[in-house]
Formats: sequence, structure tokens, C-alpha cells
Amino acid sequence: MKLNKFMVAAIALGFVSAANAAQDAGHGTIEFYGSIISAPCSIAPGDDNQRIPMGQIANVALKDGGKSTPENFYIHLENCDASTLKTVTTTFTGPTSAGNADLLGITGTARGASLAITDGSGTLIKLGQPTAPQGIQDQTNILNFSAYLQGDMGADGKTAAEIVPGDFSTTTTFTLAYQ
Repeated sequence: MKLNKFMVAAIALGFVSAANAAQDAGHGTIEFYGSIISAPCSIAPGDDNQRIPMGQIANVALKDGGKSTPENFYIHLENCDASTLKTVTTTFTGPTSAGNADLLGITGTARGASLAITDGSGTLIKLGQPTAPQGIQDQTNILNFSAYLQGDMGADGKTAAEIVPGDFSTTTTFTLAYQ
């Protein structure tokens, strides 16, 4: 009798242990996404959708059209085949600044500044205009850029706009064209 009670208890404990082992200890979903493009190079994963932190910029740095320290960013090109198309240009577009149509306007609580984008040599890239052609080679290429915040000029174009501290953001879209 004691043995039967012991066996029943052991079997019941075994079922409870098996049930606990099958419990969900975490789960999730993984989505794979991308696109197939007609181009001699692939854009590296993550470089097609970047976030560039500009930091906390002192308002005095932007006074009288001043500039913040440039923040570098890159577009990595992979698996390139440069047998027919040898160069690439990049065109940036986005909301233009009221103070300077060549620069990106900012949104948020900050006012009186705009965002400039430069190529690897520090030359300003005007919105909507392609960069100078950059040579590409087989396999891997890196397109170098920088961005900085610049204080705006006033409506008269002669006096500096008031720099209002606060948070800001802006977004640009880039388009690559191969030649």
C-alpha cells in the first residue's frame, strides 16, 4: 500500500515536472526585410536608415552664423561590380530651411539654426543637387559625409537669427546614382 502511494506520487510529480518544462520561457518574432535594387552595389544593412546624434550644442556656438562640430556619417557600399559603372553621386533631399534653401530645416522646440551636410572633403552639399562623382571599385566602398548645425541669418539676410534653445530633429533622404 505504501509502495502504491509512493508510485502514484512519483508519477504525479513527473507529470507536473513535464508540464513545467514545456512552459513558454520567452518567445518573439523575427522579420527579415529589404529590397532588391538595380545597381552595381548593395547598400550595407543599417546604412539605408541611420540616426546620427548631433549632441547638445551650446547656443553660443551658433551665434552669428556659427557652426557646431561636424558629426561624420557613412554610407557603406558592398559587393560592388565596377565593370561598367565607375562612379556614384549622392543627392540629399528634405525639408529646406527658411533661412537657407541649401540646408535642412529643423523641427522641435529649438529655433534659429539649420543642418548642413558636407562631403568627405568638407564641401557643402546643396539639397536636391548631386555630389561630385566619387569613383567606385569592386567589392567595398565607403561614402564619407558630415553634418553640422549652423546658426541662421535673419529675414534681412544681414543679421543673425535668434537662437532658441530646445530639442531638434530633421530627416533627409538620399538617392544614389551610378554613372
